[in-house]
Amino acid sequence: MSRFVLVTADTEFELRVTRAVTGGLTGRLRVVRTSSAPDGPAALLTPGSEPTELVLLGPGIPADEALRLAAAFDVQHPAIAVVLVGAVDPELALAAMRAGVRDLLDPAADPDSIRVLLERALAAAAGRRKDPSAVSPAQEGRIIVVASPKGGVGKTTLATNIAVALGRVAPMSTVLVDLDAQFGDVASALRLEPEHSLADAVGGAAGLDSMVLKTFLSVHHSSIYALCAPTDPAEADRISGEDVGRVLQQLAREFQYVIVDTAPGLGEHALAALEHATEMVLICTMDVPSVRGLREEIDVIDRLGLGTGRRSIAVNLADRGTGLSIRDIEATIKRPVDVVIPRSRDVAYGTNRGVPVLQEKSRSRAAKALRALAGRFEPVPVGGGKGAHKRAVAP
Repeated sequence: MSRFVLVTADTEFELRVTRAVTGGLTGRLRVVRTSSAPDGPAALLTPGSEPTELVLLGPGIPADEALRLAAAFDVQHPAIAVVLVGAVDPELALAAMRAGVRDLLDPAADPDSIRVLLERALAAAAGRRKDPSAVSPAQEGRIIVVASPKGGVGKTTLATNIAVALGRVAPMSTVLVDLDAQFGDVASALRLEPEHSLADAVGGAAGLDSMVLKTFLSVHHSSIYALCAPTDPAEADRISGEDVGRVLQQLAREFQYVIVDTAPGLGEHALAALEHATEMVLICTMDVPSVRGLREEIDVIDRLGLGTGRRSIAVNLADRGTGLSIRDIEATIKRPVDVVIPRSRDVAYGTNRGVPVLQEKSRSRAAKALRALAGRFEPVPVGGGKGAHKRAVAP
């Protein structure tokens, strides 16, 4: 057998899948060129040394036939992941879910997006093959909330760079959520043009099933996913704090890392995110209003008992010429600063290009500091230890 089996009559799509598999996946690809689905799984599973792990039902196969075949795989070979190629449509997603399809793939997806989705489907299938009794709530993903009382401190820059860095640690298992529902910039920061947004993800079938929710995520070629903010600020009004909590919990069941970029302040959405946070990154810059705002935000979080997990304090856009020192900031907020990120042209340039600085091989001091911040959430933290706070100084 081959690890991947593609069923399609579309030669152009076949070429893109071939590039995706040969460009970074292990295992052979076998192509069954047909415009109709085989009668059953046996027609696709030929004897061989390499077991089939994923079947991709490509464009050109009638949806009803593809769903019938997927249902047969779900019953006869549940360990094999089936991915259906089709336009993102909530009705199709529900039908696919009922048939046991593990994910939906856009027919126009490029090789990088195809590779990311196939890896994700394989990882999910591997998880399902484990003993269910060995799975515990502690194995759910980590929800990392990036927050600040004021705007303009670089929350989105830090959130996108953390997501890109963790995407290398957990490819296809890292998702970035833009919770600035009115004026979020995650799509711009990652140079994405999302077809769906947070507003779509909290309504209808997506709120009931993770399979449908996944169809509203945008794929970024750094092996991460993004749930972007609505393009119309008015849509934020129909997203409740309860909706936010439910979406974050759904994503945490599917992804190892859920990074949340919040709006400034402690509005309903930010409070809902902090309530579900396993960790948080609290940000200020080197000016008195920002530092005082952070102190007040920390006080409110403490009084409300939110975010009981680890907190990382980050000073962004650091500059010695502000008249403040890191010690001054620590004395004001009454806790140590973990990471100091210097002001950098590279970071600003990357933001304007829609390419996070950690997506490239930058050696700037800002990039080094951002890697240290992201490293705090890796399985083996980078730069950890009791003495780390003492080394947090302005550049």
